[in-house]
Amino acid sequence: MSPVEPPGAGPVPLSVWVIEDQRLLRESLAALIAEQPDLACTLAAPSCEAMQAALDRGERPDVVLMDIGLPGASGIEGVRRLREASPRSHCVILTIREENDTVFAAICSGAIGYLLKPSPPERILAALRDAARGASPINPVIARKVLTAFARDGRRQAAPTDYELTPREREILELLVAGETLRASAERLGVSFHTIDNHVRSIYCKLHVNSRALAVAKAIQEGLV
Repeated sequence: MSPVEPPGAGPVPLSVWVIEDQRLLRESLAALIAEQPDLACTLAAPSCEAMQAALDRGERPDVVLMDIGLPGASGIEGVRRLREASPRSHCVILTIREENDTVFAAICSGAIGYLLKPSPPERILAALRDAARGASPINPVIARKVLTAFARDGRRQAAPTDYELTPREREILELLVAGETLRASAERLGVSFHTIDNHVRSIYCKLHVNSRALAVAKAIQEGLV
């Protein structure tokens, strides 16, 4: 994760990792990110194994842009490894087809959203910044698949339950379902981003999910909001 900003210093750039096996694309993405004053490409690697090595060294990114079709461990496995090692990091996957089942699998594994290859530079940069703020771009097709999966695998409860959510957690969950970013939710409720982040972590724990996409899907499926 990005270090704490020291007194008097400017904003600390978001730490972005690019995990992409196509060298030219990887280098162009790294260069695009490096040109932005609020972003820093701190790792550009061709595989999940290289990402794992960085995680093992204790390095933590704010956002990871990861190809879904990698050699060795897949991008889906990469999402799982990232979520396990660095729960605060957000992952945006790169894919050539937005309705592919692998996109759905990556979302279920904890990816916060996805980008199509190719995507215009401004779309890529917006996605990285949105992901860091907690936004979760998922189209209706993927959202329906997530809901269907909950019904299919028995996650839907036979009897209504509130999962012991506090009134504040339920309020925040409603904002997540409405598509509000974490920062916008904090401003609306008059609390700090850190406070909202802690509440969201508690919501995930109580709902037994590991991403915003799954939390929203479960909230809708079980009528929690």
